[in-house]
Amino acid sequence: MKILREIYAYRQMIFSLIKRDLRGRYKGSFLGFLWTFLNPLFQLIVYTIVFSNIMRAGYEDYYLFLFVALIPWIFFSTSVIGGASCIWAQKDMVNKIYFPREVLPIAHVTCQLVNMLLSFLVVFAVILVTGYGINPAAVFYLPVIIFVEYLLALGLTMLASAVTVFLRDIEYILGILMMAWQFLSPVMYGVDIVPEEVRPVFAVNPMTPVLAAYRDIFYYKKIPDIGTLVRAVMFGAVVLIIGVLVFEYLKKHFSEEM
Repeated sequence: MKILREIYAYRQMIFSLIKRDLRGRYKGSFLGFLWTFLNPLFQLIVYTIVFSNIMRAGYEDYYLFLFVALIPWIFFSTSVIGGASCIWAQKDMVNKIYFPREVLPIAHVTCQLVNMLLSFLVVFAVILVTGYGINPAAVFYLPVIIFVEYLLALGLTMLASAVTVFLRDIEYILGILMMAWQFLSPVMYGVDIVPEEVRPVFAVNPMTPVLAAYRDIFYYKKIPDIGTLVRAVMFGAVVLIIGVLVFEYLKKHFSEEM
């Protein structure tokens, strides 16, 4: 509770860091903030061509099947990979002034969350333009699954950012691990086509129920299975607790290492 009260007291600092990151992300770029929408669109086009035409994924309206999982995955991967260095990148501020160190990973992940929410505007636009339709009852569960994924991303980012202060190689190792994790997650395909012998791997993957819930809401237009939601909540809570505990233990020595 003490940590939460401290973070709340520094909420204005979090908002300032988020605004700074959003403004500075594409500063000097000709298209600027439009890259928030263009990046996932370009990835969508490439993956759709490869998996729909070359590898024959076999899903109807594959562009939507992929898009509704790709955007959450981009949020998750950019949060963790970019967040690994969020403490080290602000080492001057960490060494000179006092503030709850948790502010930095929270601001970073929240900034990525804003980008994902803006990207979801494209999803809704595609659904409306194509006449695919939505189920309002299913969309009602969208904030729940977004919040669960936010907790999952924040937990891993806190863990990665704290460890990276002591082991800089983590920042680069994560890039490789996240690429492998993407192909072991149901982003470009569904769990239904995964061979039975490797499904246990997907069962312990915390992103599996999260992506399944997104796909249920947007692609299958149905309320996510209660078991899927429970597993997603459990994964999110466990990862966040681990991340917070490790961060709290290591943050006392940040200044010494930097």
